[in-house]
Amino acid sequence: MNLPLTGRIKPDNSVLNLKEYQAAHGYEALKKALAMPPNDVVNMVKDANLRGRGGAGFNTGLKWSFVPQGEQSATPKYLVCNADEMEPGTFKDRWLMECDPHQLIEGMAISAYAIQASVAYLFLRADYNLSAKVLQQAIDDAYAANLLGDNILGTNYNLKFYLHTSAGRYICGEETALINSLEGRRANPRAKPPFPQVSGLFGKPTVVNNVETFCNIPHIIQHGVDWYKNLGIGEDAGTKLYGVSGKVKTPGCWELPIGTSVREILEKHAGGMQDGLKLKGFLPGGGSTDFLTEEHLDLAMDYGTIQKAGSRMGTGTMIILDDKTCPIGMVLNLTRFFAQESCGWCTPCRNGLPFVRQLLTDIENGKGRKEDLDTLLEYCGFMGPGNTYCALAPGAAEPIQSSLKYFKDDYLEHIEKGCCPYKH
Repeated sequence: MNLPLTGRIKPDNSVLNLKEYQAAHGYEALKKALAMPPNDVVNMVKDANLRGRGGAGFNTGLKWSFVPQGEQSATPKYLVCNADEMEPGTFKDRWLMECDPHQLIEGMAISAYAIQASVAYLFLRADYNLSAKVLQQAIDDAYAANLLGDNILGTNYNLKFYLHTSAGRYICGEETALINSLEGRRANPRAKPPFPQVSGLFGKPTVVNNVETFCNIPHIIQHGVDWYKNLGIGEDAGTKLYGVSGKVKTPGCWELPIGTSVREILEKHAGGMQDGLKLKGFLPGGGSTDFLTEEHLDLAMDYGTIQKAGSRMGTGTMIILDDKTCPIGMVLNLTRFFAQESCGWCTPCRNGLPFVRQLLTDIENGKGRKEDLDTLLEYCGFMGPGNTYCALAPGAAEPIQSSLKYFKDDYLEHIEKGCCPYKH
């Protein structure tokens, strides 16, 4: 049986155009949703337990329910798709946008109707040039077919739909920084509350969701809550796009029932480790998650299970660390990225990340001291949750603190030998 998100994608990964999408029952869910009261659509998505696929895992329908409704509520309301996919090791949304753009557009149109938004923005990563080309063509085709714009499909519902290319910074993936950027401001995160659902874009009610999240919506509406729940394994519902990068035999991205084990993803779908290499550890959900190790291979890749193990499922895209790659070098590479991408809005992130980057550089180059390890952990605490405006610094701290937990001997060997043993 074809799984929902990728069931329409062609074997050669070429773009599915409007005619082909409609031949595969595309936009039937939109027609069905427009015949329902908006709140029924919200409740249907909430009951389906669709958790946000951007990393946070919050119930999507519940998030929508926080948008004020009624004659006294503020207008216009906005819907925003977060397609600023810059998390290291993450590439799932790009695949969806480049191969099946109408699935995303239909999902956004249904979601906009559910919260009674009259304007939708697709906020796209600056480097995704092919995605931009494919999406703009699909948007134009949808307008021409009366699937967007005024009186959609003969109803009284109107939706303006815009593709917006981002300013090109990782911080734009944080929803309030994204909103600031969309307004033409510096992409700094905002303090919460107020939350975007009440006061977001231009001070109006706004919902921001991830690409993969929106792509689930048409299937929930078309096939129902029970069908969607039965796709998952365990407590979470639906399917998930899982990715693997690193020194495996077949790196890639696969749609699987949510809750599939780490072992199955790594060994069956990614083909296992390359010849002559062993698994040392892995980041389960992109560059800003805690390391897990071989002892965690049989865990289910779902939100609760991975959290209980001391990490986060995040985007569901694993980065593999092999036994021939230096863990300190890997962490340093990630820390350089996060330090560069900090917006500089708060002190722990602005000053803490460059300081930690220098400590890791010294250790990697054989100039570290044992006391540096305690300092690293102390600074991970300074950058932890609750100490910053957004999750950039807390996320950057996760691979550092977990590498000290699982690979401390590698740190000590660097310090004692005065060099990186993986290079000598």
